[in-house]
Amino acid sequence: MPDPVFMTNRPKLQPVRGEPGRPLYELVRDAVRDAVDRGVFTPGERIPSTKSLSETLEVSLVTVHRALQELVAAGVLRRGQGRGTFVHESYAEPSHRTSSMRIGIVFHTEASLADSYHGQIMEGVRRGAEQVGADIVLLRYGEDWRKECQGYIYVNPFKAQLDHSPRFGKRDPGDNIRPPTMVVGARTNHNAVGYVDTDNISLAEHAVVHLYELGHRRIAFVGGQSDLTNNDDRLTGYRRACQRLDLPIEQELLLTGPGWQLDETGLDQLVAMLTGPNPPSAIFAAGYYFALNTYTAASRAGIKVPTDLSVIGVDDPPSAVHLSPPLTTMRQPLTEVGKSAVRELHAQVNGGPNRPRLTLQAELIIRESTARVPADGPSVPPRRAAGAKA
Repeated sequence: MPDPVFMTNRPKLQPVRGEPGRPLYELVRDAVRDAVDRGVFTPGERIPSTKSLSETLEVSLVTVHRALQELVAAGVLRRGQGRGTFVHESYAEPSHRTSSMRIGIVFHTEASLADSYHGQIMEGVRRGAEQVGADIVLLRYGEDWRKECQGYIYVNPFKAQLDHSPRFGKRDPGDNIRPPTMVVGARTNHNAVGYVDTDNISLAEHAVVHLYELGHRRIAFVGGQSDLTNNDDRLTGYRRACQRLDLPIEQELLLTGPGWQLDETGLDQLVAMLTGPNPPSAIFAAGYYFALNTYTAASRAGIKVPTDLSVIGVDDPPSAVHLSPPLTTMRQPLTEVGKSAVRELHAQVNGGPNRPRLTLQAELIIRESTARVPADGPSVPPRRAAGAKA
């Protein structure tokens, strides 16, 4: 049976000619994909062999092989063991059509895909990429030496990174033209960059209001320092809510750590806050690990949650419901944040509006770590010396 590429009743593939700044395999990939889109090759049909495509397109076997690998990974083609390469049967379905778009995903050096925050965002990015048919490439900050990505997503970057214009996609050091870029989990005022983030100011305000409505009037803040914009926003939201509700904002009620959780020094300071002469009756822990730190400090101080201390956190990983007691928290729509970033980036690459800025709302999840203050006021448990451990 002759290769379909040589059948006279079909449009013919044309030799591929190089283009400045684009790898040759991308041009081959696009040529084969265009042939599929034009009906030269139909769903379920075997395409020409690598050797035939190499001769017809006038490129090397290695280039064709790389191009076909890309199309298999994107779901345009499928391989049959010992039978050849076929157009995927589902490719004609609208939900399966892909765009040959490659997205570079950038995490800062302290990020871990194993934690719930980054894992949920990455899951959203994966789902969004699947919907638009994009490939995902993990990159280090400032590096894309292959220059193969059509757009970039920065995940929860540090403020110091946001202060500098993104360096991705530049063809040479003096090139000011860059592919579209989105930031997720942070805000940026950079003119050429959009973002998708949770409204962290509103999140913090809702957390404080929840505690206030339970009768708490001395509410502490435990969170991260201002190297991330969401740390700043949550502290801002806490302050705004306290001012509006006429609650005290005292330095002794504010505890911030240098990272995403407290170190031992920070834990000792939190124990000292809880065992001091005028302790808080509730804590807004501005991050999931800060909530875990608060549970640890309360245990060391001999304080029961929520009998003696109400705690509300941020984020809702599966373990939150298994804490003792289960954690009341502000649940961020992290998966939707990731999906929205991909959706907006895809639209920009395809000629849509630039610099979209989306802010999503968190949801209050009430469990057993917050409780109403008794009519006679919060109980005062026996106090250990500040810094003492259970």
